[in-house]
Amino acid sequence: MKKTYLPAEWHKQSLIQLTWPHIDTDWAYMLEEVDACFLNIAYEILKRQPLLVVAPEPHRIGDRIYEHGCNVKNLTVSAVKTNDTWARDHAFITMLKENGEPLLLDFCFNGWGMKYAANYDNMINSNLYYRCKTLTGEYVYQRNFILEGGSIESDGKGTLLTTEKCLLSYNRNEKTKEETEQYLKETFNLKQVLWLKHGYLAGDDTDSHIDTLARFCPDDTIVYVQCTDKKDEHYEELVAMEEELKAFRTPEGNPYRLLPLPMADAIYDINGERLPATYANFLIMNEAVLLPTYNQPHNDTLAKEVLEKAFPGREIVGVDCTALIKQHGSLHCVTMQYPEGVY
Repeated sequence: MKKTYLPAEWHKQSLIQLTWPHIDTDWAYMLEEVDACFLNIAYEILKRQPLLVVAPEPHRIGDRIYEHGCNVKNLTVSAVKTNDTWARDHAFITMLKENGEPLLLDFCFNGWGMKYAANYDNMINSNLYYRCKTLTGEYVYQRNFILEGGSIESDGKGTLLTTEKCLLSYNRNEKTKEETEQYLKETFNLKQVLWLKHGYLAGDDTDSHIDTLARFCPDDTIVYVQCTDKKDEHYEELVAMEEELKAFRTPEGNPYRLLPLPMADAIYDINGERLPATYANFLIMNEAVLLPTYNQPHNDTLAKEVLEKAFPGREIVGVDCTALIKQHGSLHCVTMQYPEGVY
């Protein structure tokens, strides 16, 4: 096999995937509310690039997207059974060969450590590739290893950013840190893995996915969630995470450019449980960045200003994601990008 690499999210993209909510998902009690959120995300994507929607009821979804005024010329809907909607974690993770040919890596998805049913979601990739023939590229079987897309960040240059709490959790692969790092380096052709020991969000059930905490951006930049309120339950952990980020170095030995994102004001569900609202859960697209917002004008504006610094050539577009956090995720969690050559 020729040399391969794991592209950064800002690499030129073919399309974005959404896996749509339906009545048999955990969204059933608030289906109209979450549908509206998904429609807004789909609208912003379809204005700019192709969108793949995975859903067991393709005609219903297609009609709703059309009625929402979306650019349906950019839309593909594939009929596939699903358990839930978190495409970031059950979708293919795509690598590229030096000549640009894509490799579609199909890892095992076990519902974030067997917390939730995932029997249908774990088969979405093979259905898309073999039955629906929606995606192109070389299928690569990796289902002997459990890995979710939200748990890793690539800078496209051989560095992976992740968290110990997730990748080393007992309910994933039962491997040591050394074994896991060696696997990641061999699989993704990496120079280094940067491990965060600290950082979490209350209400997060992914065991601290990196895309809720810190994200790679172009030019050796990392944006991250910063907590400045000493009374906030996250303060000590996020300050410790910030110190770790300051200590990280590129393979060339240089510090990263760090841009702090604001901590969203606390949002609680009807049972008083804090929900994991995070501005780090943004989606990078070809010409735009979709930013989750939470009806907090001051914080929403600050987050947008930070991303404008990180992505000076892209439009920063806010999408209200207060519906998504009610099921403990946000905008990046429900999307997956595919680099050019896959569609």
